[in-house]
Amino acid sequence: MLKYMDGIIWLLTKLCCYVYGGMIDMKNTIAIIGGTGRAGRFLVKTAKEEGYRVRMLVRTPKKSLLEDPHITLIEGDARDPDVILSLLSGCHAVMNTFGQPNKAVPLYSEITALVIQTMKKLEIKRYVGVTGGSLDIEGDKKSILNKVGASVFRILYSEMIEDKRKELQLLRKSKLDWTLIRLPFVKENKKSQAIKEDEFDMPGFKISSRDIARFMIEQIHNPSYIGKTPFISN
Repeated sequence: MLKYMDGIIWLLTKLCCYVYGGMIDMKNTIAIIGGTGRAGRFLVKTAKEEGYRVRMLVRTPKKSLLEDPHITLIEGDARDPDVILSLLSGCHAVMNTFGQPNKAVPLYSEITALVIQTMKKLEIKRYVGVTGGSLDIEGDKKSILNKVGASVFRILYSEMIEDKRKELQLLRKSKLDWTLIRLPFVKENKKSQAIKEDEFDMPGFKISSRDIARFMIEQIHNPSYIGKTPFISN
């Protein structure tokens, strides 16, 4: 019965896109997971400034968001398949900034697996997510300082790092147009600053949430980092 209902939702979404056109503009609509977090709030703001409509997952809707005509709020849990199906319906790209406290039981790979499954069902290709700069990948050319920092982080947060590694493997096997951005420490700035990029080593020690958001939105139509895990910093 559940699979039948999923199919009906998928079909209705497609019909709305093709028949009514402007009612759901898939080419201009993105789904955001983690939109109420530090980076997520700037991501929503930046997406709106760039002309995108946003479908956003929330646990408890805020009045200010409910009144925004550019935002559609989907209330629920990121681990619920029906909620993720509803969130992604009518979108052409998915932005994932889901975050947890470092010591919490990690859910990154579980949620990403569900997102990948749903993206395939809805024929959505573009995925842009974030992860920590301490995630080591074959081919990295990290400085001694960054290698030491990553090693310390693996010791302190081994369960989270392992789950992040599993998340990457899921993306690599997904056949989606994915980009997983590796971040340093997040420290807020009043103004946007230049963003440094590197495929093999962290180019700096910090970045602001507003610049994470700007870089993520830029990747929606930028093929340069598809299937890659770039480092960014200010």
